[in-house]
Amino acid sequence: MLSAALAILAERGYNDTSVDQIVAQARTSKTTFYEFFQSKEDCVRDLLAREGGSLIHAVTATAAQGADHRDRMRRGIRAFVSACHQQRSLARLLLVESVGISDRIEAVRQELQGKFAAVVEAEVRRAGADADPFYAAVDPVVFGRAVVGAVNEATGHFLEVADGDPTALADSLCRIFAP
Repeated sequence: MLSAALAILAERGYNDTSVDQIVAQARTSKTTFYEFFQSKEDCVRDLLAREGGSLIHAVTATAAQGADHRDRMRRGIRAFVSACHQQRSLARLLLVESVGISDRIEAVRQELQGKFAAVVEAEVRRAGADADPFYAAVDPVVFGRAVVGAVNEATGHFLEVADGDPTALADSLCRIFAP
């Protein structure tokens, strides 16, 4: 059912999608829908938690393969941009459509962003311990949130541009945050 919800929400947007349209796309009944979810908002929240969590897990796993802190940062940024490009529907929902829908959905978005920021913070701390002057002079928490904010904003913009180049976007972000 969540896959059907993602498909219709990505096509029409949150505000222009009804529970009736979700159940029609899922080829199920409203009764079945309401066995799993209390509302469309609950459906979207669960969708973001599951799919967004998988996306962040994949980014974290890719970043962990890096040889050093800069390589891990670059890999993480590239993996995020690439995953968003490959999963445009999910990325649009996570980065664009879900912003400001409700406090409960925003809490899921903040949790996901916090996980991404924590990975960046850990790399900045590691870099500071290694006496990397670029990272040693910054607060890891501020830097982590700045990376997440900039990567989300730039990627969200990229998703709105039909002919955007994900490799160029990732490379630009890497030059800023992991030179």
